[in-house]
Amino acid sequence: MFDFGDPVLESLNPSSSRTQSLNHPMARSLDRPMARFFQFDYNAGSGPVEMLRHLPSWIVIPGLLLAANLGAAADGQKDKPPATYSIPLPPRPDFSAFAWIIGDWAGYSTTPQAKKEAQGTVHLTLSYTLDKRFVLVNEEVSLPAGQDAPAQRESWMGFVSASPSGSGFVMRAFSSTGFITDYHVTITNTEVRFDPQGGPNPPPGWLFRRVITRLGPGYFGETVQVAPPGKEFFDYYTAKLTQVIEPKSSPPPFVPNSSGKPQLEFRLDL
Repeated sequence: MFDFGDPVLESLNPSSSRTQSLNHPMARSLDRPMARFFQFDYNAGSGPVEMLRHLPSWIVIPGLLLAANLGAAADGQKDKPPATYSIPLPPRPDFSAFAWIIGDWAGYSTTPQAKKEAQGTVHLTLSYTLDKRFVLVNEEVSLPAGQDAPAQRESWMGFVSASPSGSGFVMRAFSSTGFITDYHVTITNTEVRFDPQGGPNPPPGWLFRRVITRLGPGYFGETVQVAPPGKEFFDYYTAKLTQVIEPKSSPPPFVPNSSGKPQLEFRLDL
């Protein structure tokens, strides 16, 4: 096994007899324990055991102690129960005021710059999402061309949640134009207002706000206003929408904070 053609290693060949003497001058220079370490015969079944028997005690004893400690630590780790962690969940927002606007709506849009007979289309959907902790708003708008403006099309979606201040609601809207804008949302039984509050990437210097006014059961008007940098708001477009699909689910009941807060629990084996 150790025979590589070197006369020194040939003298240490494990295939030789266990009683073979080490005649090479270099082998004779080895101290007795290390010399006997090289004298084992795998064919005789005395491999690693024979090696351990002839190793010096200052090597064997610390190694055995380390192995025993590692084994005891592993056994103790198996008996340790997994740690359980819990994260208190925020209360569900009170979305009951949104009941009259939840659903699928469609209608036509007009702009002050367009001709009277020119119309665009509006498709607006509001629904509860993510375990009814948010209201999802989706809108697709097409505007007719005006005297100085081409026809336009935009789609956007937003998530309405409870305001951290506890007053009203907030919405983060993502537009097909690439802008991301935050709004403060105020809602009553007859009106919803979306007032701009900056955001990660709003239109630089421009402000957009929208007001939805309830005109009757299953019928409302929408007005979107815009303010250029340093200017006052003016009407960008208006729309009239009717409900095309009744809402499939009622608003979630409002549950105020109580001592039994819902929690998110998970276990971790350490």
